[in-house]
Amino acid sequence: MDRATLEKNPRDVASMFDGVSNKYDITNGILTGGLIKVWRSATREAIAPRPGLKVLDIAAGTGSSAASYAKYGADVIASDFSEGMIKKGRLRYPDLEFVQADAMNLPFADNTFDVTTISYGIRNVKDPDMALSEMFRVTKPGGRLVIAEFSRPKNRLFRTAYHFYLQDFMPLVASLFSSNAAAYGYLFESIETWPAQEEFAGHLREAGWTNVEYRNLTNGVVALHRAEKPST
Repeated sequence: MDRATLEKNPRDVASMFDGVSNKYDITNGILTGGLIKVWRSATREAIAPRPGLKVLDIAAGTGSSAASYAKYGADVIASDFSEGMIKKGRLRYPDLEFVQADAMNLPFADNTFDVTTISYGIRNVKDPDMALSEMFRVTKPGGRLVIAEFSRPKNRLFRTAYHFYLQDFMPLVASLFSSNAAAYGYLFESIETWPAQEEFAGHLREAGWTNVEYRNLTNGVVALHRAEKPST
């Protein structure tokens, strides 16, 4: 499977990410101009990992972010739908717990995690609302949700330049560095059709999350969404 379509068939999405797993982290670093490190740092700060904190990292890929949370003492489970990503992650981080899991049907008990997080993965889920409900289910009352996702730049001129980058320049760069350049055509399409910040915040509220807020990173290229599960 070269790439998934916007129908987001789970098998197609998993197969596509299997195909990019070998050079996934390197390609991401190049395509974002190193900004992925800045965004990951902001996400980690929002999670505030510490000893005793139980964290579920969904769509964890090869485990780079999950490993950084574990480094601060958190008890982390890295889950991903892609077998290839997990295989790569287990080689890279043998001390990290990986679980192959579908975000729409998480294999964890109710009220398990203090923090549930997903970075750049929820837009790849066939039914994001179902995934938000599953995240709500497995999070403890009073627990938190942290989502980093590509979003809508706020400045019009910047948005135009960003659109050009995604549509024209990124595929060229991906063809030079990625193990599956065709997959990055899907990346452009999935970002362009993803809800803007306020609209997605509304989906969080509809799933039962409270204290919903977001922070724009790099003018809104990425939005860092945060919410809480009510204590009662």
